Amino acid sequence: MRLRPLLGAAAGAALLLLTGATAAPATADPATAVPAPYEAVTVDRVGRIATDGTVTLSGTYRCQSSSGPVFVSSSVSQGVSTIRYGTGGTRAVCDGAEHRWVNKGRPVPGSLVPGAAHVEATLMELGAFSGLLPRFHAVQGQTVTLTRG
Repeated sequence: MRLRPLLGAAAGAALLLLTGATAAPATADPATAVPAPYEAVTVDRVGRIATDGTVTLSGTYRCQSSSGPVFVSSSVSQGVSTIRYGTGGTRAVCDGAEHRWVNKGRPVPGSLVPGAAHVEATLMELGAFSGLLPRFHAVQGQTVTLTRG
């Protein structure tokens, strides 16, 4: 393998990064588009674990418009585990106003306990623009406290 061409390419990429230049313009692909500033999703700092193991997570969202159905999905993980448990989805209304979302799910019994956990909420559209490929309006990850109740 010739090392000199690889070093030259790496140096060129580093120069682009240091000068703030970009190698390509922003993509117009709706699946990878950057969310508009008026689109957001938040996660409440406290989640609940019911006696039957059902986890309830909540927060707020805002989105301006959509061409297909939009949902707020959420997942939770705890400790150093790389396993994320889905907690359902809520149908979103994209009218520019702030709305509440609440998702419930029952992960594997005993997999989550009261205490610190990481929640990720995603505001996602299944648009008609390219089949059922998702368009992400907003994503928020946050540490929360899971409590009994």
